[in-house]
Amino acid sequence: MSNDAATHTDLTRPQRVPDILDVIAALSTDAVPTPPLLARALLDILPVEVWSNPDYKWLDPATKSGSILREIARRLMIGLAEWEPDQTKRADHILRNMLYGCGITQVHGDMTRRSLYVSRDATSRHSLVRFDDSDGNVPFVQAEHDYLVNKRGHASGPCKKCSAPPRLERGDSRENYAYAFIHGAYPTEEMDGMRFDVIVGNPPYQIGDLKNDDDRAAPIYQHFVERAIALSPKYVAMIIPSRWFTGGFALDKFRARMIADRRFRAIVDNPKLFDCFPGVEIKGGVNYFLWDREHDGDCEFSTRIDGVILSTTTRDLRDGDGIVMRNNQAAIIVEKVKAAHKGPWCDTVCGPQMAFGHMRTNFAGDHPDREPGDIAVVLGTRVGYVKPEVIDKNLSWVDRWKVLVPMAGDGHGREVSYVLGEPIALAPGSACTQTYLVAGLFDSKEETENYAIFLTTKFVRFLILQRKTTQHLYSDRFKFVPALDMTRRWTDADLYEHFGLTVEEAAYIDAAIHPREAILSLDSPLPSSHLPGGAKYRVPGTPEEPVFDEDDK
Repeated sequence: MSNDAATHTDLTRPQRVPDILDVIAALSTDAVPTPPLLARALLDILPVEVWSNPDYKWLDPATKSGSILREIARRLMIGLAEWEPDQTKRADHILRNMLYGCGITQVHGDMTRRSLYVSRDATSRHSLVRFDDSDGNVPFVQAEHDYLVNKRGHASGPCKKCSAPPRLERGDSRENYAYAFIHGAYPTEEMDGMRFDVIVGNPPYQIGDLKNDDDRAAPIYQHFVERAIALSPKYVAMIIPSRWFTGGFALDKFRARMIADRRFRAIVDNPKLFDCFPGVEIKGGVNYFLWDREHDGDCEFSTRIDGVILSTTTRDLRDGDGIVMRNNQAAIIVEKVKAAHKGPWCDTVCGPQMAFGHMRTNFAGDHPDREPGDIAVVLGTRVGYVKPEVIDKNLSWVDRWKVLVPMAGDGHGREVSYVLGEPIALAPGSACTQTYLVAGLFDSKEETENYAIFLTTKFVRFLILQRKTTQHLYSDRFKFVPALDMTRRWTDADLYEHFGLTVEEAAYIDAAIHPREAILSLDSPLPSSHLPGGAKYRVPGTPEEPVFDEDDK
C-alpha cells in the first residue's frame, strides 16, 4: 500500500509504465474500462481554460476504473498551481470540491476510489483526502428500472428509460444494470443545488441479454449523452460508438437530435477496429465529442487513426442528409456530386427489405424442381421454385428485368472495402428472398446490364460506403448515388469527369475501394453463381443461407 500511495500522492507525476489501468482496460469484461491514453485524448478536446478554474465541478456519471477522473485530477494539479501553490491543499480542494463520479457497479466504484484516493474507503487513513463517508465523491447508487407492466402489475416489457428486458432484474443482491445517472437516481436529491460545469465519461454502450439469440442488445449510451446535455453543464465530452453516424438499432431519433444540435463543437472519429480499445471489437469504431453550451455553429470533425489526427475540417453536420459522414474528403466529394446532379437518386429506385413479401433469409418453402407456372426464387447460394401464390408482395416485379445485391455484405467502416457483394443482373421470371435487395427494375436487357456494371464502379460504391457502417444494405444507403441514364455504359473515368472530380479526388476513391465484378445472367432468371458448380461464391464454412440481423432498423 505504501508504494502505491507514494506513486499516487503526487498527482502531477507521470504514471509509471505499465499503468495498472492499462492492464485493467485490456481485460475481457462486460464493462470495458477506458484506457488511460484514450482518457487523455478525450480530455485534450476540452478548452484549456477548464484546467485553471478552481470553481468548476466535474462529473463522470459512469466511472469504471477511474482513469478519466484520475487524469482530470492530474491536469488540475498543474493548471491550478498558481491559484494554490501548496500541493497538499490543492489536491484536497480538487478531490473534495471539484471531482465527482458514479460507479456503474459497486466494484467499479471501489476501483475508481482506489485510483483517485489511493483507497477504496474514503474514510481510511490511507486516503489522500479523508471524507466522512466511505464512498467520498464516488458512490455506487442503486437504481431501479421502470418496466412496462401488465394488468396484474407484473413487468411485461422493457424499461421505459433504457429498454432493458425484465429478466435483467435479478434481485437486490445482484446488479440489474439500472445505471443511476439515466434512471434519475444520480445526482441525488442532496446534490440538487449543485451545478456540474463539465460532464465527461465513457458510458456503457449496450444493454440486453446476449445469451438469448432472439434478443438484440439495445444501445444505451445515447441516454447518457441526452441526460448529460439535459443538465445543461458548460461542457459535455464523452466516448461513444460511431454507429450512430449512419445506422444502429433504436438510434434514429438520437442521431437526428445530435445532427440538429449546433452546440456540438468537435467530434473526433476513430474508425480503426481495436484502435481505442485493444482486444475489444466495437464494429464501426468509436468517437469522442465536445458539446459546448455556448457554441452555435459548425462542428470541427477529425479522423484519428493509431492515435494520430489525420484530417480535420469544420462542417455543418446537417449537410449529410440525415447521417454524419465520417470521412472529411468524402464529405467534399459527396457535396460536389449533390451540387452537380439535379435528377433523382438511386434510393428511390431500390426495392424495400423483403421485396417479395414474407420470404426471409431462412425461407424453406421452395421446391427444387420446376413445375409449370412456377417462379424461380433466388435464395442465399441456390435457386428454388415456388407457386405464384406464395409471393404476397410485388408479384408484378417477377416479369421485370432486375438487379439484385446481397443485403449482407462487406463493410464495417473500413478504409479499403468492397462495400457491396456482386450485383446480379437477371432476366424476367425471378423473385428473391430477404437475402437480396432489389437494387433496380428495368424494361430492357441493356439497361439492366449497364446498371449492374454501374453498381460495380468504385465511384458508386464509395458513395454507398458513406452511409454504410455495418454489413447490412438498405435502400437509404443509395441516397448519395445519382440515378443516371442507363442506356449508356458508365465507367469510373466517365463518372469522375461527369461530376467534375479532381485528379486527387479520383485517386482517393481508387485507393479506397477494391475492384468488383457483376454477375450477368441476362439469358436466364437463374444466377450462374447459384447453379451447380457455382459454389465458389460461398465462403467456406458459412451456412448456405446468410444470417441477416435487422439491427439497423
